[in-house]
Amino acid sequence: MKVEKQSNKGSTEQIVVVALGGNALENSDSPTADNQKKVIEASMTHIAELISVGMKVVLTHGNGPQVGRIGLQNEAAKEITPPMPFDVCGAMSQGMLGYHIQQALKGELNNRGIVSSGVSSLVTQVVVSPHDEAFNNPTKPIGPFYTKSEAEALERSKGYVMKEDSGRGFRRVIASPKPLEIVELATIKALLNENITVIAVGGGGVPVIKKGTTLDGVEAVIDKDFASAKLAENIDAHTLVILTEVEKVALNFGKENQKWLNTLTLQEVDEYTAQGHFAKGSMLPKVEACSAFVRSKKGRKALITSLSKVNEALRGETGTHIVS
Repeated sequence: MKVEKQSNKGSTEQIVVVALGGNALENSDSPTADNQKKVIEASMTHIAELISVGMKVVLTHGNGPQVGRIGLQNEAAKEITPPMPFDVCGAMSQGMLGYHIQQALKGELNNRGIVSSGVSSLVTQVVVSPHDEAFNNPTKPIGPFYTKSEAEALERSKGYVMKEDSGRGFRRVIASPKPLEIVELATIKALLNENITVIAVGGGGVPVIKKGTTLDGVEAVIDKDFASAKLAENIDAHTLVILTEVEKVALNFGKENQKWLNTLTLQEVDEYTAQGHFAKGSMLPKVEACSAFVRSKKGRKALITSLSKVNEALRGETGTHIVS
């Protein structure tokens, strides 16, 4: 029996922005297209469940591993075909991941007999400031992990900036400016009004700067959590959900005195951040993005949890809920 998806035209109460991590969209041991598709298909079962209970979902996603590999492919083939600049690589990763996500999600909805207007991925540009101090201090990790000796060799041979990433190895880092404006915002709103599930600001969106009446891409990666929070704010979403590898946020993560957090007040976010509890390349941007969204308007909610627990978390049964 087919189930008609409940119409939410004109309603903002049900809008939930769900941010998927780039590492959750692939098999890191064998990152082929087929394996990526299989991982995404499994992931979309959880998202389809949200839609099946009447939520209007907007999906965002990371692209760190994927855009890093696109960059490597460009570098390896530069003697055969001209390499693309990094903003173009970001757009390529949006198209690749968006294609697999929309295909997998629509297939899962069809399997459940849910009738909807459709699923659409949108290559999204996000305006940044050319004067953002991030351009002088690259921090955003992209691509695969390397040993210290491998990282040092890449710094010498390629001129990459390499930094240690949360105890997991070394990765290339590039500038990560803050998102100021989502260029395709009106299109996203129009699709939502037609009850289309939208996939947007993939990888944080393609970073662009304004030059008069035109836009130019820049060599950077916008943090997908901050871009997701900006999108959620601009479409007046009710809830922002940032998915990660753990079910909850913790203090003293990985230590004997580790403490899982069910809730985080905005005051606690400020205190714990000042105390250095959240890793810069891992949990810190997630916590900061959630707190920015909650601060932006009274009544907004945010939570951090794992993909496998997202439905339970939205029912209040698990996850870390950021509250005012």
